Amino acid sequence: MNLRVPLTVFIVSFVASGCASTVRAPEQSGESGPRAAQERPSEREQTVGQKVVSIAQGLIGTPYRYGGDTPKKGFDCSGLVYYSFDRLGVKVPRTAADQRSAAERIKRDDLEPGDLVFFRSSKGRVDHVGIYAGDGRFIHAPNAGKVVSYAYLDDPYYRKHFVSAGRFEVSL
Repeated sequence: MNLRVPLTVFIVSFVASGCASTVRAPEQSGESGPRAAQERPSEREQTVGQKVVSIAQGLIGTPYRYGGDTPKKGFDCSGLVYYSFDRLGVKVPRTAADQRSAAERIKRDDLEPGDLVFFRSSKGRVDHVGIYAGDGRFIHAPNAGKVVSYAYLDDPYYRKHFVSAGRFEVSL
């Protein structure tokens, strides 16, 4: 009997199964209490800043529109901030300059998700704001023809034009 064909099928099947992945159910530790809650943070346990970031992330891809502050109209930078906080019932000023004035100033090194980052244009005034998302990234509505998106604080343009960071101390 020729074992070549069955042996080849077996070897091919064995090698191909190495490329397959299995999905395992999460392990049930049976733990409850603070440690278990840390491992699976619920929406309720998120900080206000994390909730603001989650809202802004859901708006990525929304078109830029000067003066816009709703998903239907589109967003300008401060409208994105205004809307994201408003969804949590937190009232913040409407313009980037006013948002900067109202926010508690913090150091760039102390940024946490949900904090605001402010930029100054070449004209010298604070006219751009974004929502810090963590890992050196922020969410913003850049300008006409673009959409709500991520950008990096270390991008040469934003590094050059960065003015300050701020935080709205709120609790829900």
